Amino acid sequence: MIKLFEKTTFLFVILLLTQFCSFSQDKLIELLNGELKRETSILQKQEAPPYYISYRVSDIKSLGAEASFGNIVEQNDEHRRVLTVRVRVGSYDLDNSHEIRGDQFDFLDGMPSMIKFPIEDNPDAVKQTLWNATHSEYNKAVEKFSKVKANVAVKVAAEDSSADFSKNLKVVEYLEEPINPADYKFDLEAWKEKVKKYSSVFLKDKNIYEGSASIHFFNQRKYYVSTEGTKIAENYVGARLFISAVIKSDDGMELPLYRSYFAYKPDNLPTDAQVLADAEEMVTKLVKLRTAPVVDPFQGPAILSGRSAGVFFHEIFGHRVEGHRQKSENEGQTFKKKVGELILPEHMTVSCDPSVKHLSGFDLNGYYKYDEEGVEGSKVTIVDKGIMRDFLMSRSPIANFYSSNGHGRAQEGYQPVSRQSNLIVSTSKPMNKEQLRKKLIDECKKQNKEFGYYFEDITGGFTMTGRTIPNAFNVMPTEVYKVFVDGRPDELVRGVDLVGTPLAMFSNISDCGDQYDVFNGTCGAESGGVPVSCGSPAIFVKQIEVQKKSKSQEKPPILSRPDTEKGTP
Repeated sequence: MIKLFEKTTFLFVILLLTQFCSFSQDKLIELLNGELKRETSILQKQEAPPYYISYRVSDIKSLGAEASFGNIVEQNDEHRRVLTVRVRVGSYDLDNSHEIRGDQFDFLDGMPSMIKFPIEDNPDAVKQTLWNATHSEYNKAVEKFSKVKANVAVKVAAEDSSADFSKNLKVVEYLEEPINPADYKFDLEAWKEKVKKYSSVFLKDKNIYEGSASIHFFNQRKYYVSTEGTKIAENYVGARLFISAVIKSDDGMELPLYRSYFAYKPDNLPTDAQVLADAEEMVTKLVKLRTAPVVDPFQGPAILSGRSAGVFFHEIFGHRVEGHRQKSENEGQTFKKKVGELILPEHMTVSCDPSVKHLSGFDLNGYYKYDEEGVEGSKVTIVDKGIMRDFLMSRSPIANFYSSNGHGRAQEGYQPVSRQSNLIVSTSKPMNKEQLRKKLIDECKKQNKEFGYYFEDITGGFTMTGRTIPNAFNVMPTEVYKVFVDGRPDELVRGVDLVGTPLAMFSNISDCGDQYDVFNGTCGAESGGVPVSCGSPAIFVKQIEVQKKSKSQEKPPILSRPDTEKGTP
Protein backbone atom coordinates (compact mmCIF):
# COMPACT_ATOMS: atom_id res chain seq x y z
CA MET A 1 0.00 0.00 0.00
CA ILE A 2 1.38 3.37 -0.97
CA LYS A 3 0.34 6.50 0.76
CA LEU A 4 1.72 10.00 1.29
CA PHE A 5 2.17 12.60 3.92
CA GLU A 6 0.80 16.07 3.36
CA LYS A 7 3.42 18.50 4.62
CA THR A 8 5.67 21.01 2.98
CA THR A 9 9.14 19.93 1.97
CA PHE A 10 10.64 21.95 4.82
CA LEU A 11 8.47 20.30 7.44
CA PHE A 12 9.19 16.90 5.92
CA VAL A 13 12.95 17.38 6.33
CA ILE A 14 12.45 18.37 9.99
CA LEU A 15 10.27 15.32 10.62
CA LEU A 16 12.73 13.08 8.79
CA LEU A 17 15.51 14.28 11.04
CA THR A 18 13.34 13.60 14.08
CA GLN A 19 12.22 10.15 12.94
CA PHE A 20 15.37 8.75 11.39
CA CYS A 21 18.02 10.15 13.71
CA SER A 22 16.31 9.87 17.08
CA PHE A 23 18.96 8.98 19.62
CA SER A 24 16.42 7.01 21.63
CA GLN A 25 16.16 4.47 18.80
CA ASP A 26 19.79 3.47 19.31
CA LYS A 27 19.18 2.18 22.83
CA LEU A 28 16.65 -0.39 21.60
CA ILE A 29 19.36 -2.99 21.01
CA GLU A 30 20.30 -2.89 24.69
CA LEU A 31 16.68 -3.09 25.79
CA LEU A 32 16.27 -6.18 23.62
CA ASN A 33 19.46 -7.76 24.91
CA GLY A 34 18.64 -7.05 28.53
CA GLU A 35 15.18 -8.58 28.37
CA LEU A 36 16.54 -11.55 26.40
CA LYS A 37 18.95 -12.33 29.25
CA ARG A 38 16.20 -12.00 31.86
CA GLU A 39 13.76 -14.25 30.00
CA THR A 40 16.44 -16.83 29.30
CA SER A 41 17.52 -17.03 32.95
CA ILE A 42 13.91 -17.68 34.01
CA LEU A 43 13.11 -20.22 31.28
CA GLN A 44 16.32 -22.17 31.93
CA LYS A 45 14.73 -23.34 35.18
CA GLN A 46 11.84 -25.04 33.35
CA GLU A 47 11.62 -28.77 32.70
CA ALA A 48 12.14 -28.17 28.96
CA PRO A 49 14.53 -25.20 28.84
CA PRO A 50 15.19 -23.40 25.54
CA TYR A 51 18.69 -23.73 24.12
CA TYR A 52 18.26 -20.75 21.81
CA ILE A 53 16.15 -17.58 21.73
CA SER A 54 16.34 -14.68 19.30
CA TYR A 55 14.53 -11.36 18.99
CA ARG A 56 14.13 -9.56 15.68
CA VAL A 57 12.58 -6.11 15.53
CA SER A 58 11.87 -4.45 12.20
CA ASP A 59 11.49 -0.68 12.51
CA ILE A 60 9.78 0.39 9.29
CA LYS A 61 9.12 3.92 8.10
CA SER A 62 7.60 4.46 4.68
CA LEU A 63 6.18 7.30 2.65
CA GLY A 64 4.54 7.12 -0.72
CA ALA A 65 1.78 7.92 -3.15
CA GLU A 66 -0.18 6.25 -5.92
CA ALA A 67 -1.88 8.01 -8.80
CA SER A 68 -4.43 6.68 -11.28
CA PHE A 69 -5.01 8.49 -14.57
CA GLY A 70 -3.53 11.69 -13.18
CA ASN A 71 -5.14 11.70 -9.73
CA ILE A 72 -3.78 10.73 -6.33
CA VAL A 73 -5.74 7.72 -5.04
CA GLU A 74 -3.65 6.62 -2.05
CA GLN A 75 -1.27 8.31 0.35
CA ASN A 76 0.76 6.94 3.20
CA ASP A 77 2.94 8.02 6.06
CA GLU A 78 3.63 4.92 8.12
CA HIS A 79 5.82 4.10 11.07
CA ARG A 80 5.54 0.67 12.65
CA ARG A 81 7.62 -1.92 14.42
CA VAL A 82 7.18 -5.66 14.21
CA LEU A 83 8.63 -8.16 16.68
CA THR A 84 9.57 -11.70 15.70
CA VAL A 85 10.56 -14.15 18.44
CA ARG A 86 12.23 -17.52 17.86
CA VAL A 87 12.41 -20.05 20.71
CA ARG A 88 14.12 -23.40 20.16
CA VAL A 89 13.55 -26.22 22.65
CA GLY A 90 15.58 -29.44 22.59
CA SER A 91 19.07 -29.32 21.12
CA TYR A 92 20.91 -28.32 17.97
CA ASP A 93 20.49 -31.92 16.77
CA LEU A 94 16.73 -32.19 17.36
CA ASP A 95 14.37 -29.37 18.24
CA ASN A 96 10.86 -28.06 17.73
CA SER A 97 11.60 -26.90 14.16
CA HIS A 98 11.94 -30.53 13.03
CA GLU A 99 9.59 -31.60 10.24
CA ILE A 100 6.68 -33.72 11.46
CA ARG A 101 6.45 -36.25 8.68
CA GLY A 102 2.99 -37.30 7.62
CA ASP A 103 1.34 -34.21 9.12
CA GLN A 104 -0.20 -32.17 6.33
CA PHE A 105 -0.71 -29.26 8.73
CA ASP A 106 2.92 -29.04 9.86
CA PHE A 107 3.34 -25.97 7.63
CA LEU A 108 1.21 -24.03 10.13
CA ASP A 109 4.29 -23.88 12.39
CA GLY A 110 5.75 -21.40 9.91
CA MET A 111 2.73 -19.11 9.79
CA PRO A 112 3.55 -15.45 10.48
CA SER A 113 3.24 -13.92 13.90
CA MET A 114 3.01 -10.16 13.34
CA ILE A 115 3.57 -8.90 16.88
CA LYS A 116 3.05 -5.15 17.12
CA PHE A 117 5.93 -3.52 18.96
CA PRO A 118 6.13 -0.09 20.64
CA ILE A 119 7.47 2.57 18.27
CA GLU A 120 8.87 4.49 21.24
CA ASP A 121 11.71 3.09 23.32
CA ASN A 122 9.79 3.15 26.58
CA PRO A 123 11.58 0.47 28.64
CA ASP A 124 8.45 -0.73 30.42
CA ALA A 125 6.44 -1.04 27.20
CA VAL A 126 9.29 -2.80 25.39
CA LYS A 127 9.87 -5.28 28.22
CA GLN A 128 6.14 -6.00 28.58
CA THR A 129 5.81 -6.83 24.87
CA LEU A 130 8.94 -9.01 24.85
CA TRP A 131 7.86 -10.86 28.01
CA ASN A 132 4.41 -11.64 26.65
CA ALA A 133 5.66 -12.73 23.21
CA THR A 134 8.53 -14.85 24.60
CA HIS A 135 6.30 -16.87 26.89
CA SER A 136 3.76 -17.39 24.12
CA GLU A 137 6.44 -18.67 21.73
CA TYR A 138 8.02 -20.80 24.45
CA ASN A 139 4.73 -22.59 25.13
CA LYS A 140 4.26 -23.24 21.39
CA ALA A 141 7.83 -24.57 21.17
CA VAL A 142 7.37 -27.00 24.07
CA GLU A 143 4.11 -28.31 22.62
CA LYS A 144 5.61 -28.74 19.15
CA PHE A 145 8.73 -30.46 20.49
CA SER A 146 6.63 -33.10 22.24
CA LYS A 147 4.96 -33.84 18.88
CA VAL A 148 8.37 -33.97 17.17
CA LYS A 149 9.72 -36.58 19.59
CA ALA A 150 6.61 -38.74 19.18
CA ASN A 151 6.80 -38.46 15.39
CA VAL A 152 10.49 -39.43 15.28
CA ALA A 153 9.76 -42.46 17.45
CA VAL A 154 7.09 -43.93 15.15
CA LYS A 155 8.42 -43.04 11.68
CA VAL A 156 11.06 -44.69 9.53
CA ALA A 157 14.52 -43.16 9.51
CA ALA A 158 14.66 -39.80 7.76
CA GLU A 159 16.40 -39.55 4.37
CA ASP A 160 18.53 -36.70 5.75
CA SER A 161 19.66 -37.15 9.36
CA SER A 162 21.53 -33.85 9.68
CA ALA A 163 20.92 -31.60 12.67
CA ASP A 164 18.00 -29.19 12.91
CA PHE A 165 20.15 -26.12 13.62
CA SER A 166 23.80 -25.34 12.99
CA LYS A 167 25.95 -23.68 15.61
CA ASN A 168 26.99 -20.15 14.78
CA LEU A 169 30.70 -20.24 15.52
CA LYS A 170 31.10 -16.51 14.98
CA VAL A 171 29.47 -14.17 17.48
CA VAL A 172 28.71 -10.89 15.71
CA GLU A 173 28.32 -7.37 17.03
CA TYR A 174 27.46 -5.05 14.16
CA LEU A 175 25.75 -1.77 15.00
CA GLU A 176 25.31 0.31 11.88
CA GLU A 177 24.73 4.05 12.26
CA PRO A 178 21.21 5.23 11.38
CA ILE A 179 20.98 6.72 7.91
CA ASN A 180 21.85 10.35 7.35
CA PRO A 181 18.67 12.14 6.16
CA ALA A 182 20.74 14.55 4.09
CA ASP A 183 21.69 11.63 1.85
CA TYR A 184 18.08 10.62 1.20
CA LYS A 185 16.13 13.74 0.28
CA PHE A 186 12.55 13.06 -0.73
CA ASP A 187 10.33 15.97 -1.82
CA LEU A 188 6.83 14.68 -1.21
CA GLU A 189 4.93 17.34 -3.07
CA ALA A 190 7.20 17.04 -6.09
CA TRP A 191 6.75 13.26 -6.21
CA LYS A 192 2.97 13.58 -5.99
CA GLU A 193 3.07 15.72 -9.10
CA LYS A 194 5.42 13.28 -10.81
CA VAL A 195 3.22 10.19 -10.34
CA LYS A 196 0.15 12.18 -11.42
CA LYS A 197 2.01 13.20 -14.58
CA TYR A 198 3.28 9.66 -15.30
CA SER A 199 -0.16 8.07 -14.90
CA SER A 200 -1.80 10.75 -17.08
CA VAL A 201 0.04 9.36 -20.10
CA PHE A 202 -2.26 6.33 -20.03
CA LEU A 203 -5.24 8.56 -20.83
CA LYS A 204 -3.95 8.78 -24.40
CA ASP A 205 -5.76 5.66 -25.55
CA LYS A 206 -9.45 5.19 -24.82
CA ASN A 207 -9.16 1.41 -24.45
CA ILE A 208 -6.71 1.51 -21.54
CA TYR A 209 -8.88 0.97 -18.48
CA GLU A 210 -6.20 0.90 -15.79
CA GLY A 211 -3.25 3.29 -15.68
CA SER A 212 -1.28 4.01 -12.54
CA ALA A 213 2.05 5.18 -11.15
CA SER A 214 3.32 4.83 -7.60
CA ILE A 215 6.31 5.84 -5.52
CA HIS A 216 7.38 4.18 -2.28
CA PHE A 217 10.25 5.47 -0.16
CA PHE A 218 11.18 3.33 2.83
CA ASN A 219 13.69 3.18 5.64
CA GLN A 220 13.90 -0.03 7.63
CA ARG A 221 16.20 -0.59 10.57
CA LYS A 222 16.52 -4.24 11.52
CA TYR A 223 17.52 -5.31 15.03
CA TYR A 224 18.65 -8.82 15.99
CA VAL A 225 19.83 -10.27 19.29
CA SER A 226 20.26 -13.91 20.30
CA THR A 227 21.29 -16.00 23.28
CA GLU A 228 24.48 -16.85 21.37
CA GLY A 229 25.62 -13.26 21.95
CA THR A 230 25.08 -11.76 18.50
CA LYS A 231 23.80 -8.17 18.31
CA ILE A 232 23.01 -6.51 14.98
CA ALA A 233 21.42 -3.23 13.91
CA GLU A 234 21.36 -2.82 10.14
CA ASN A 235 19.64 -0.41 7.74
CA TYR A 236 17.68 -1.21 4.59
CA VAL A 237 16.66 1.88 2.63
CA GLY A 238 15.47 2.54 -0.89
CA ALA A 239 12.87 3.91 -3.28
CA ARG A 240 10.65 2.06 -5.74
CA LEU A 241 8.85 3.65 -8.66
CA PHE A 242 6.27 1.62 -10.55
CA ILE A 243 4.12 2.40 -13.60
CA SER A 244 1.52 0.02 -14.97
CA ALA A 245 -1.37 -0.07 -17.42
CA VAL A 246 -3.90 -2.64 -18.61
CA ILE A 247 -5.83 -2.90 -21.85
CA LYS A 248 -8.45 -5.49 -22.76
CA SER A 249 -8.90 -7.24 -26.09
CA ASP A 250 -12.29 -7.93 -27.64
CA ASP A 251 -12.06 -11.60 -26.61
CA GLY A 252 -11.78 -10.65 -22.93
CA MET A 253 -8.01 -11.11 -22.48
CA GLU A 254 -6.49 -8.63 -20.04
CA LEU A 255 -3.12 -7.40 -21.21
CA PRO A 256 -0.92 -5.64 -18.64
CA LEU A 257 2.43 -3.92 -19.07
CA TYR A 258 4.68 -2.75 -16.27
CA ARG A 259 7.86 -0.82 -15.67
CA SER A 260 9.57 -0.79 -12.29
CA TYR A 261 12.58 1.15 -11.06
CA PHE A 262 14.60 0.76 -7.87
CA ALA A 263 17.32 2.91 -6.33
CA TYR A 264 18.81 3.26 -2.86
CA LYS A 265 18.36 7.03 -3.09
CA PRO A 266 15.31 8.75 -4.60
CA ASP A 267 17.60 11.11 -6.52
CA ASN A 268 18.99 8.12 -8.42
CA LEU A 269 15.63 7.08 -9.86
CA PRO A 270 15.16 7.77 -13.59
CA THR A 271 14.48 11.28 -14.85
CA ASP A 272 11.00 12.48 -15.78
CA ALA A 273 11.97 12.31 -19.43
CA GLN A 274 12.89 8.64 -19.20
CA VAL A 275 9.79 7.58 -17.25
CA LEU A 276 7.47 9.54 -19.53
CA ALA A 277 9.15 8.01 -22.59
CA ASP A 278 8.68 4.53 -21.07
CA ALA A 279 5.01 5.29 -20.41
CA GLU A 280 4.52 6.50 -23.99
CA GLU A 281 6.16 3.32 -25.28
CA MET A 282 3.85 1.23 -23.08
CA VAL A 283 0.79 2.95 -24.60
CA THR A 284 2.03 2.18 -28.10
CA LYS A 285 2.65 -1.46 -27.24
CA LEU A 286 -0.68 -1.87 -25.44
CA VAL A 287 -2.55 -0.62 -28.52
CA LYS A 288 -0.71 -3.21 -30.64
CA LEU A 289 -1.22 -5.97 -28.06
CA ARG A 290 -4.98 -5.44 -28.05
CA THR A 291 -5.29 -6.72 -31.61
CA ALA A 292 -2.21 -8.96 -31.69
CA PRO A 293 -2.71 -12.63 -32.60
CA VAL A 294 -3.04 -15.17 -29.79
CA VAL A 295 -0.34 -17.85 -29.61
CA ASP A 296 -0.96 -21.52 -30.08
CA PRO A 297 0.86 -24.17 -28.01
CA PHE A 298 4.44 -24.38 -29.26
CA GLN A 299 7.72 -26.18 -28.75
CA GLY A 300 10.85 -24.76 -30.27
CA PRO A 301 13.80 -22.37 -29.88
CA ALA A 302 13.66 -19.00 -28.16
CA ILE A 303 15.71 -16.07 -26.89
CA LEU A 304 14.99 -14.61 -23.47
CA SER A 305 16.08 -11.02 -22.88
CA GLY A 306 18.34 -10.37 -19.87
CA ARG A 307 15.41 -9.26 -17.72
CA SER A 308 13.31 -12.26 -18.77
CA ALA A 309 16.23 -14.64 -18.23
CA GLY A 310 16.75 -13.27 -14.72
CA VAL A 311 13.15 -14.04 -13.74
CA PHE A 312 13.41 -17.40 -15.51
CA PHE A 313 16.48 -18.42 -13.47
CA HIS A 314 14.97 -17.11 -10.25
CA GLU A 315 11.83 -19.20 -10.67
CA ILE A 316 12.98 -22.45 -12.22
CA PHE A 317 16.44 -22.69 -10.64
CA GLY A 318 16.85 -20.39 -7.66
CA HIS A 319 14.03 -21.86 -5.59
CA ARG A 320 15.27 -25.37 -6.26
CA VAL A 321 18.72 -24.70 -4.80
CA GLU A 322 17.43 -23.27 -1.51
CA GLY A 323 18.95 -25.58 1.08
CA HIS A 324 15.92 -26.43 3.20
CA ARG A 325 14.19 -27.87 0.13
CA GLN A 326 16.89 -30.55 -0.09
CA LYS A 327 15.98 -31.71 3.43
CA SER A 328 12.20 -31.75 3.46
CA GLU A 329 10.70 -35.05 2.37
CA ASN A 330 7.79 -33.17 0.85
CA GLU A 331 10.11 -31.52 -1.68
CA GLY A 332 11.09 -32.78 -5.13
CA GLN A 333 14.84 -32.10 -4.48
CA THR A 334 15.51 -31.57 -8.17
CA PHE A 335 19.21 -30.76 -7.85
CA LYS A 336 20.13 -32.53 -4.60
CA LYS A 337 21.95 -35.38 -6.36
CA LYS A 338 23.37 -33.15 -9.10
CA VAL A 339 26.33 -31.78 -7.11
CA GLY A 340 29.49 -32.33 -9.15
CA GLU A 341 27.52 -32.83 -12.37
CA LEU A 342 27.37 -30.64 -15.46
CA ILE A 343 23.92 -29.04 -15.52
CA LEU A 344 24.60 -25.99 -17.72
CA PRO A 345 27.02 -25.20 -20.56
CA GLU A 346 30.63 -24.94 -19.38
CA HIS A 347 30.75 -21.22 -20.15
CA MET A 348 27.99 -20.42 -17.61
CA THR A 349 28.27 -19.63 -13.89
CA VAL A 350 25.40 -18.88 -11.51
CA SER A 351 25.90 -17.27 -8.10
CA CYS A 352 23.93 -15.61 -5.31
CA ASP A 353 25.74 -12.69 -3.71
CA PRO A 354 24.02 -10.42 -1.16
CA SER A 355 27.18 -8.34 -0.78
CA VAL A 356 26.85 -6.84 -4.28
CA LYS A 357 25.11 -3.45 -4.32
CA HIS A 358 25.34 -2.60 -8.04
CA LEU A 359 25.38 -4.49 -11.33
CA SER A 360 25.77 -2.89 -14.77
CA GLY A 361 24.57 0.47 -13.47
CA PHE A 362 21.59 -0.92 -11.52
CA ASP A 363 21.13 -0.77 -7.75
CA LEU A 364 20.37 -4.27 -6.44
CA ASN A 365 17.38 -4.84 -4.18
CA GLY A 366 18.77 -8.10 -2.78
CA TYR A 367 21.72 -6.49 -1.00
CA TYR A 368 22.21 -7.00 2.76
CA LYS A 369 25.08 -7.54 5.18
CA TYR A 370 23.53 -9.96 7.69
CA ASP A 371 20.61 -12.32 7.29
CA GLU A 372 17.72 -12.87 9.72
CA GLU A 373 19.71 -15.49 11.64
CA GLY A 374 22.64 -13.21 12.41
CA VAL A 375 24.96 -14.70 9.78
CA GLU A 376 26.92 -12.56 7.35
CA GLY A 377 25.68 -12.91 3.78
CA SER A 378 28.35 -14.33 1.50
CA LYS A 379 28.71 -15.11 -2.17
CA VAL A 380 27.61 -18.62 -3.10
CA THR A 381 28.78 -19.99 -6.43
CA ILE A 382 25.96 -22.44 -7.09
CA VAL A 383 27.06 -23.40 -10.60
CA ASP A 384 30.72 -23.00 -11.52
CA LYS A 385 31.53 -23.33 -15.22
CA GLY A 386 28.42 -25.42 -15.74
CA ILE A 387 28.98 -27.75 -12.76
CA MET A 388 26.61 -27.80 -9.78
CA ARG A 389 28.62 -26.94 -6.63
CA ASP A 390 26.60 -25.51 -3.76
CA PHE A 391 23.24 -24.60 -2.21
CA LEU A 392 21.86 -21.49 -0.54
CA MET A 393 22.06 -22.27 3.15
CA SER A 394 20.38 -20.98 6.28
CA ARG A 395 21.22 -22.46 9.68
CA SER A 396 19.20 -25.55 8.84
CA PRO A 397 21.97 -27.93 7.70
CA ILE A 398 21.61 -30.66 5.10
CA ALA A 399 23.79 -33.68 4.35
CA ASN A 400 27.29 -32.53 3.29
CA PHE A 401 26.35 -28.85 3.72
CA TYR A 402 26.46 -28.13 7.41
CA SER A 403 27.00 -24.38 7.70
CA SER A 404 25.01 -21.31 6.78
CA ASN A 405 26.27 -19.04 4.02
CA GLY A 406 24.06 -16.17 5.15
CA HIS A 407 20.88 -16.92 3.20
CA GLY A 408 18.50 -17.46 6.13
CA ARG A 409 15.94 -14.81 5.19
CA ALA A 410 12.46 -13.78 6.22
CA GLN A 411 9.95 -10.99 6.15
CA GLU A 412 9.12 -9.47 9.51
CA GLY A 413 6.85 -11.81 11.49
CA TYR A 414 8.07 -14.94 9.66
CA GLN A 415 10.75 -17.47 10.62
CA PRO A 416 13.78 -17.64 8.30
CA VAL A 417 14.50 -20.36 5.77
CA SER A 418 17.08 -20.41 2.98
CA ARG A 419 16.15 -17.89 0.29
CA GLN A 420 17.71 -16.13 -2.69
CA SER A 421 19.44 -12.73 -2.58
CA ASN A 422 21.11 -11.32 -5.74
CA LEU A 423 21.02 -14.12 -8.32
CA ILE A 424 23.62 -13.42 -11.00
CA VAL A 425 24.11 -15.39 -14.23
CA SER A 426 27.40 -14.92 -16.09
CA THR A 427 29.17 -16.34 -19.13
CA SER A 428 32.74 -16.58 -20.37
CA LYS A 429 31.56 -16.71 -24.03
CA PRO A 430 29.17 -13.80 -24.59
CA MET A 431 27.42 -13.27 -27.93
CA ASN A 432 26.07 -10.01 -29.30
CA LYS A 433 22.42 -9.61 -30.34
CA GLU A 434 23.07 -10.41 -33.99
CA GLN A 435 24.90 -13.63 -33.12
CA LEU A 436 22.09 -14.75 -30.79
CA ARG A 437 19.47 -14.00 -33.41
CA LYS A 438 21.40 -16.02 -36.00
CA LYS A 439 21.56 -18.90 -33.49
CA LEU A 440 17.80 -18.72 -33.13
CA ILE A 441 17.12 -18.73 -36.87
CA ASP A 442 19.62 -21.52 -37.54
CA GLU A 443 18.02 -23.67 -34.83
CA CYS A 444 14.54 -22.99 -36.23
CA LYS A 445 15.71 -24.23 -39.62
CA LYS A 446 17.30 -27.28 -38.01
CA GLN A 447 14.02 -28.11 -36.23
CA ASN A 448 11.98 -27.26 -39.35
CA LYS A 449 10.20 -24.42 -37.53
CA GLU A 450 8.70 -21.43 -39.33
CA PHE A 451 9.58 -19.17 -36.41
CA GLY A 452 11.02 -19.00 -32.92
CA TYR A 453 10.17 -16.73 -30.01
CA TYR A 454 11.77 -13.70 -28.44
CA PHE A 455 10.70 -12.88 -24.86
CA GLU A 456 11.30 -9.19 -24.25
CA ASP A 457 9.70 -8.80 -20.81
CA ILE A 458 8.25 -10.93 -18.03
CA THR A 459 6.21 -9.79 -15.06
CA GLY A 460 6.94 -12.76 -12.79
CA GLY A 461 6.01 -16.36 -12.34
CA PHE A 462 5.61 -19.24 -9.95
CA THR A 463 7.06 -22.67 -9.49
CA MET A 464 6.04 -25.91 -7.80
CA THR A 465 8.83 -27.81 -6.08
CA GLY A 466 6.94 -30.51 -4.15
CA ARG A 467 6.68 -34.24 -4.74
CA THR A 468 2.91 -34.70 -4.81
CA ILE A 469 2.33 -32.29 -7.70
CA PRO A 470 4.13 -31.91 -11.05
CA ASN A 471 7.55 -30.35 -10.48
CA ALA A 472 6.94 -27.59 -12.98
CA PHE A 473 7.09 -23.81 -13.50
CA ASN A 474 4.99 -21.14 -15.16
CA VAL A 475 6.63 -17.85 -16.12
CA MET A 476 4.31 -15.06 -17.27
CA PRO A 477 5.63 -12.95 -20.16
CA THR A 478 4.06 -9.60 -21.04
CA GLU A 479 5.89 -8.84 -24.29
CA VAL A 480 6.65 -11.65 -26.75
CA TYR A 481 7.54 -11.68 -30.45
CA LYS A 482 7.62 -14.29 -33.18
CA VAL A 483 10.94 -14.21 -35.06
CA PHE A 484 10.45 -15.59 -38.57
CA VAL A 485 13.01 -17.64 -40.46
CA ASP A 486 12.13 -16.07 -43.83
CA GLY A 487 13.06 -12.54 -42.73
CA ARG A 488 9.56 -11.15 -42.18
CA PRO A 489 9.37 -8.45 -39.45
CA ASP A 490 9.02 -9.73 -35.90
CA GLU A 491 5.38 -10.11 -34.87
CA LEU A 492 4.05 -9.12 -31.44
CA VAL A 493 1.80 -11.83 -29.98
CA ARG A 494 -0.30 -12.18 -26.83
CA GLY A 495 -1.64 -14.80 -24.47
CA VAL A 496 1.69 -16.51 -23.76
CA ASP A 497 2.65 -18.59 -20.75
CA LEU A 498 6.17 -20.09 -20.66
CA VAL A 499 5.88 -23.50 -19.00
CA GLY A 500 7.90 -26.63 -18.45
CA THR A 501 9.98 -28.69 -16.07
CA PRO A 502 13.40 -27.51 -14.86
CA LEU A 503 15.67 -30.37 -15.91
CA ALA A 504 14.26 -30.48 -19.42
CA MET A 505 14.58 -26.72 -19.78
CA PHE A 506 18.12 -26.57 -18.40
CA SER A 507 19.29 -29.24 -20.83
CA ASN A 508 18.34 -26.91 -23.70
CA ILE A 509 20.11 -23.72 -22.59
CA SER A 510 22.88 -23.07 -25.07
CA ASP A 511 24.29 -19.52 -25.24
CA CYS A 512 24.29 -16.12 -23.53
CA GLY A 513 24.28 -12.50 -24.64
CA ASP A 514 26.80 -9.80 -23.80
CA GLN A 515 24.63 -7.22 -22.01
CA TYR A 516 23.13 -7.46 -18.52
CA ASP A 517 19.69 -6.48 -17.41
CA VAL A 518 18.32 -6.58 -13.87
CA PHE A 519 14.97 -7.49 -12.38
CA ASN A 520 14.40 -6.02 -8.90
CA GLY A 521 11.44 -7.36 -7.00
CA THR A 522 9.99 -9.08 -3.96
CA CYS A 523 9.95 -12.86 -3.80
CA GLY A 524 7.13 -14.51 -1.90
CA ALA A 525 7.56 -17.95 -0.33
CA GLU A 526 7.10 -19.69 3.02
CA SER A 527 9.13 -17.10 4.94
CA GLY A 528 7.19 -14.19 3.45
CA GLY A 529 8.23 -11.57 0.94
CA VAL A 530 11.94 -10.77 0.76
CA PRO A 531 13.68 -8.27 -1.55
CA VAL A 532 15.62 -9.95 -4.36
CA SER A 533 17.37 -9.14 -7.61
CA CYS A 534 18.10 -11.20 -10.71
CA GLY A 535 20.89 -10.16 -13.06
CA SER A 536 21.44 -11.95 -16.35
CA PRO A 537 22.43 -11.54 -19.97
CA ALA A 538 20.02 -12.74 -22.64
CA ILE A 539 19.99 -16.52 -23.10
CA PHE A 540 19.30 -18.76 -26.08
CA VAL A 541 17.29 -21.92 -25.44
CA LYS A 542 16.99 -24.64 -28.06
CA GLN A 543 13.62 -25.85 -26.85
CA ILE A 544 10.97 -24.04 -24.86
CA GLU A 545 7.27 -24.72 -24.43
CA VAL A 546 4.49 -22.17 -24.43
CA GLN A 547 0.81 -22.55 -23.75
CA LYS A 548 -2.17 -20.24 -23.97
CA LYS A 549 -2.65 -18.19 -20.83
CA SER A 550 -5.96 -18.14 -19.00
CA LYS A 551 -8.23 -15.21 -19.77
CA SER A 552 -11.28 -13.45 -18.48
CA GLN A 553 -14.62 -14.26 -20.09
CA GLU A 554 -15.89 -10.74 -19.44
CA LYS A 555 -16.34 -8.38 -22.36
CA PRO A 556 -14.50 -5.05 -22.45
CA PRO A 557 -16.33 -2.24 -20.63
CA ILE A 558 -19.65 -1.42 -22.30
CA LEU A 559 -19.42 2.25 -21.44
CA SER A 560 -16.56 4.31 -22.77
CA ARG A 561 -14.16 5.91 -20.33
CA PRO A 562 -15.73 9.23 -19.22
CA ASP A 563 -12.80 11.39 -20.27
CA THR A 564 -13.07 10.13 -23.87
CA GLU A 565 -16.63 11.37 -24.38
CA LYS A 566 -17.00 14.73 -26.08
CA GLY A 567 -18.69 17.30 -23.96
CA THR A 568 -17.89 15.56 -20.69
CA PRO A 569 -17.40 18.30 -18.07
